[in-house]
Amino acid sequence: MKSSRQGSANAEGRRQRRFWPLAARIGVAVASLCLAVVSIWRIEAVSAPLQIERLTIGTTPVTLRRLPDAGPAPAVVIAHGFAGSRQLMAPFAVTLARAGYTTLSFDFPGHGRNPVPMTGDLRAEDGATAALLAALTEVIAAARGLPGTDGQVALLGHSMAADIIVRAAIAQPDLAATVAVSMFSPAVTATAPGNLLMIVGAWEAPLIEEALRVLRLSAGPEAGPGTRYGDPAQGTARMLVIAPSVEHVGVLYSGASLAAAQGWLDTVFGSDRLHRPDLRGPWVLALLASVVALGWPLARVLPRAQAPQMAQLARPWLAVLAPAIATPLILWPLPTDLLPVLVADYLAAHFALYGLLLGGILYAQGVWRPGWPGARVLAAGLGAGLFCILAPGLALDRYVANFWPHAGRVPVIAALALGTLLFTLAEEALIRAPAGPGSSERRRWVGAASKAAFVLSLIAAIVLDFQGLFFLIIILPVIVLFFLVYGLLGRWIHGRTRHPVAAGLALGAAFAWALGVTFPLAG
Repeated sequence: MKSSRQGSANAEGRRQRRFWPLAARIGVAVASLCLAVVSIWRIEAVSAPLQIERLTIGTTPVTLRRLPDAGPAPAVVIAHGFAGSRQLMAPFAVTLARAGYTTLSFDFPGHGRNPVPMTGDLRAEDGATAALLAALTEVIAAARGLPGTDGQVALLGHSMAADIIVRAAIAQPDLAATVAVSMFSPAVTATAPGNLLMIVGAWEAPLIEEALRVLRLSAGPEAGPGTRYGDPAQGTARMLVIAPSVEHVGVLYSGASLAAAQGWLDTVFGSDRLHRPDLRGPWVLALLASVVALGWPLARVLPRAQAPQMAQLARPWLAVLAPAIATPLILWPLPTDLLPVLVADYLAAHFALYGLLLGGILYAQGVWRPGWPGARVLAAGLGAGLFCILAPGLALDRYVANFWPHAGRVPVIAALALGTLLFTLAEEALIRAPAGPGSSERRRWVGAASKAAFVLSLIAAIVLDFQGLFFLIIILPVIVLFFLVYGLLGRWIHGRTRHPVAAGLALGAAFAWALGVTFPLAG
């Protein structure tokens, strides 16, 4: 009798252990979907009153926004920074369009969905700078003659584009105003461009110093942020606004940035339409968080596989540090212009060599001798890879930055995948290696240490070839973000499949895709 009661209790315990994890996953899935729906609704509601058109000027893709009932109004041409796209500038475009302006945001050559590669050296005035300036000039010319505009044009640009719009405004003095966000431009003088507003994030100390230097060229050595100097009616106005608590990307979503840009243009054009700016930043983060969170319950639909036999990693610090030290030193003297994508060719080589060195160490220590993974593992890797690309990609492409490749980028993504897959497969094997003989426990610190070592190895590569790899500095925060997000997804994938190859395949494909659509396509 006692045995019967004990058996019933054990069965009930097993049912409870199965029920609560399932209930938690269903709860997370429902909560994530609800948060995604609310986030999309809040973001889309701000743009709902606007008439939005997508057109092509020459070969340049352009998004036009305006109020459908607005009379003739000034046009504002909005330009993105390095490795950006017109989606990244949507907060400014929507805010100014709701204020009554006609806004035109576009993709520079080599960026976003623009199929024309960026040609020339970006650091040379007669190189890529001239090509980008030509593309901007073509959009400005089209903006002047657009139906529903009054012929007046202002410019707004971020980072790399801040220099380009400054040069355009100097070349065309009849442009009414220039709004330069996170600006660094050697072209600025004491008198040109006219009616210049500079917006800088509070966490961009070097750019704050640059903006103060420019401000004091015309306003004197005591000039400071928050005060307008000069006369907008005479085209001599200048001002610096420091957006609080934001950095190089956050400045684009800051309410202070958006309000300053609208206030500056309203002053120049004599407008007084009041409305709330497009404060989509928190809702974009909520949407992306909900999409990532969906990965936890959806991982349960992946097929399980037999866990591979893996030996103890005897010297984990050797596997963490040796590739990080050796990779930048080996690649230092080699060429970095093999792929038609700016600095991504070096990154692909860095991933590949790092993965080969790490994999060689694991193989030499007998940690894992990989064989054919089997159909279930490949199916799990394919399914997880599709989720890692499509789920964040849909949200990113609509609300943050271009995430879908045109035909010219497909071969680049394939080439990048050769490097990223070598890295992610080797790193997944490193992370999943047991801590001791016969132990299923893993060293929890290895994954974080490995990713930190990879980032530090990239920093070392930049130091060794600062001129050639300078633009990796701009992409480095994005790589750190990818590590955080995809590392979490990789943990869930492995938790279900029990095989490092499944997560390695999914994460390698996602890395290649993200890098292939982010880096500028160079001619």
